[in-house]
Amino acid sequence: FPFIAMAEESEVKSGSAVLEDLNKRVALIESIGREVITSEGLRNLLEKKPTAPVAYDGFEPSGRMHVAQGILKSINVNKLTAAGCEFKFWIADWFAQLNNKLGGDLKKIQTVGRYFIEVWRACGMDMEKVSFLWASEEINRRPNEYWSLVMDIARRNSVSRIKRCCTIMGREENDDMPSAQIFYPCMQCADIFFLNVDICQLGEDQRKVNVLAREYCDDIKRKNKPIIVSHPMLPGLKQGQEKMSKSDPESAIFMEDSESEVSTKIRKAYCPPGEITGNPCLEYIRHLVLPKLGSLTVTRSEENGGNKVYTAMEDIEKDFSDGSLHPGDLKPGLAKSINEMLQPVRDHFATNIDAKKLFEQVKKYRVTK
Repeated sequence: FPFIAMAEESEVKSGSAVLEDLNKRVALIESIGREVITSEGLRNLLEKKPTAPVAYDGFEPSGRMHVAQGILKSINVNKLTAAGCEFKFWIADWFAQLNNKLGGDLKKIQTVGRYFIEVWRACGMDMEKVSFLWASEEINRRPNEYWSLVMDIARRNSVSRIKRCCTIMGREENDDMPSAQIFYPCMQCADIFFLNVDICQLGEDQRKVNVLAREYCDDIKRKNKPIIVSHPMLPGLKQGQEKMSKSDPESAIFMEDSESEVSTKIRKAYCPPGEITGNPCLEYIRHLVLPKLGSLTVTRSEENGGNKVYTAMEDIEKDFSDGSLHPGDLKPGLAKSINEMLQPVRDHFATNIDAKKLFEQVKKYRVTK
């Protein structure tokens, strides 16, 4: 029966193609995170929900945007949408107010939120499957649903358990915090269910509240837990800074920094010869330059090794560790690459009247912790 045999062969090929596509999507999403909870859960999700699983990140509008929030986030969002996900940005204006960002001035916070959106539009984020939702608007639209979730999460967890999550706000567990900030972890946990999130794609600093959401699923006997894909935090430019911070302008590269500002900051950056661990310049190449541009070009004289184009992080680390790639040659290449990524943003804020006005307002705001 040749027709039956041909049909069976076609089904095998079709099944093989589906499996190959699934493997590619899983690998693409896993490339974002240093930790995925869990890989098996991610695979099951993409298998059972092949179209438009919902991924999300929430952000507090709180001053100028640095490259970790801008370039790195756009890279990660593009990977998720390329893998078939719908991405929801939760513009956490009420959360920023609770956390006393910009002195708790909601009008300023919302202005910064609009500025953030302009930056992402300009820096290469594919907006086709991306939506921006303002927390204040969405919560007021469905208040009963939202606050019932918050209250249920709060009553099922002790104060000490919630306080352990306060590091998500840049606070320490033993900080003297206003009572408003105790609401914050319960609300962020509720966001995940309120937005029908399948994948929590936030930084490693948000891990605790994402784990709280999975624990809440156990409490309410919910089988489908949100998948956690935690991306690594980009370090600051100075020695020992585990996380880039906008409160220290010399430690961060901002999305509208001029070419000369970027070059100066990179030139001063901590980058000891031969040191791979704790080297921010290498981390920027690993997480920004190679994923975004595909290569790093080092320009130098023939006597110092000549020009070289790197496409693999392993080759950069090898040459750097054995001394054949010196910080004095690596840094100009890194600065040039970052400037290339930032130029569309500079152009947008220079030529778009509305964006330019937003940026002028944001620059005047004093950042508060």
